[in-house]
Amino acid sequence: MKKLPPKANLDHLKKQAKELLRLYRNGNATAIARFVHHLPAAAHRTDSEVAALQLRLHDAQSCIAREYGFSSWADLALYVETSAFAHHEQAVLIHRWLGLAYGGDVTGTYDAARPRVAVQLLQEHPDLLATDPYVACAAGHLEVVARTITADPDWTNRAGGTLNLPPLVAVTHSRLGLLPEFISGVRECAQHLLQAGANPNERIGNRFPPASLATPDEMGPLSALYGAAGVVRDPALTEMLLKAGADPNDGESLYHSLENPDCTRLLLRYGARVTGTNALRRALDMPDPAPLELLLAHGGDANEPAGEGPTKVWGAPLLRAIAVSRSPRHIAALLAAGADPTARTPAGVSAWRLATQVGLPEVVELLRGYGVEEDLSAEDDFVAACARADATEARRIQARHPDLPGSLPEDRFRLLPDAAAWGSSAAVKVMVELGWPIAARGGDWDATALNHAVFRGDAELTAFLLSRGASWRETQGFGDDVLGTLSWGSVNEPTGPENPDWIGCARALVAHGLPTMERDPSNPERLLIEGQPKRFSEGVTEVLLGDRGATSEPS
Repeated sequence: MKKLPPKANLDHLKKQAKELLRLYRNGNATAIARFVHHLPAAAHRTDSEVAALQLRLHDAQSCIAREYGFSSWADLALYVETSAFAHHEQAVLIHRWLGLAYGGDVTGTYDAARPRVAVQLLQEHPDLLATDPYVACAAGHLEVVARTITADPDWTNRAGGTLNLPPLVAVTHSRLGLLPEFISGVRECAQHLLQAGANPNERIGNRFPPASLATPDEMGPLSALYGAAGVVRDPALTEMLLKAGADPNDGESLYHSLENPDCTRLLLRYGARVTGTNALRRALDMPDPAPLELLLAHGGDANEPAGEGPTKVWGAPLLRAIAVSRSPRHIAALLAAGADPTARTPAGVSAWRLATQVGLPEVVELLRGYGVEEDLSAEDDFVAACARADATEARRIQARHPDLPGSLPEDRFRLLPDAAAWGSSAAVKVMVELGWPIAARGGDWDATALNHAVFRGDAELTAFLLSRGASWRETQGFGDDVLGTLSWGSVNEPTGPENPDWIGCARALVAHGLPTMERDPSNPERLLIEGQPKRFSEGVTEVLLGDRGATSEPS
């Protein structure tokens, strides 16, 4: 692995990437070998196969980053940028480092945590640990934490540092705890703090915007237990806090623990109540039915009334599960726990009819076993054919009823963006080709199919929708347009969709007529689009600026 120079320069690294791309395009064997060795897309391929890939600038940048031990160009760029702060005041460097170690709910920003970058920076600047006890908390460095407690025993229960964190919260909310090589140190620091008298129920208010570090949302508490069970999702750390007296009914921990059912089981064993947490509906977002089955076995109400927000659109949990195309096992668990098989949405659509509309024949059969069945109209048959991407049947029905889909009730049109939101791209394509309104809004954040496709990083569906008339100006429930969706997705890289391709989405948008963009003179990390600043990942930024680096010679 190559080692970065002490004062690495991002512009120089960009020139390295351009030079590598130039050599590759000239058939240089050494350049091709570098791609084969470091770029996953080129691994185990012959020289001719690599040449046929027609690699571009972002691939060269990725190769350069991996040669230096980084998983992506974005991480390399962030590391170089942050390293530059070492030439400024130490306090600035610490603040920047903590911004890499914690999520936006702690830092008060939209930025996602980058624990791997934080680790690399710490290796370069190990003095950060001795300089700041909160860095030591985040890194699980017991020696510094213990020394700080010895010098100031009251520190264990006092919020402080750049992010104004109680020490136990600083430990359990650190994303470095997600890294195998750091979790044992995190546990040791938490245990030492508890033995020294730290309150196991330490908490802060959520700082995620529109809240902030200065004005946190106290109605959204982030407890130390929430960090253990919902951020790090470590059963050992979770049980340690519960044994010390942490309240399992803190309003957040159960909901956020579901991605590791072992943490959920511990919370339930120590008395966590399912009612009132919205955890059961959160379990409906998960492809694995185990969390749902666990909550239902511990008092979860299979007929829990819907609250405000997206859940209200569907009503009962059974209807929500069907709407988001959960598995027959999810549906069977709800029905076995007493879910009403005759439930209807607020718009009057029954569970059985909804299952046909979203293309779930196995669920239809399950409901039929509970004595539920209805006669379907031609409209229902048409919607069902579209949902299961049966274009032949849908066209056959449309030929007899040419007013479809225009004659459908307006609430049915949301099935198009819903299909995009849950990844049913084949159904989306059939619906669009048969005339469904392409700008209809739906999904959990009231967005168009194009917004959902871009959020998921589905470049193929993005290009398809744009070719059929979708517009980047289409807005979503957060008040922004498709570029705002691309900004959030490419920077924060949400989990869920497999192999997201936000660069491909950007290329599709550029190909369909985005306005000219330029860097924001006041902040070079952002672009100006019709005078509005937006931030994107490095690769997406390169595309939106015209991908000039992919075609020009290095300067």
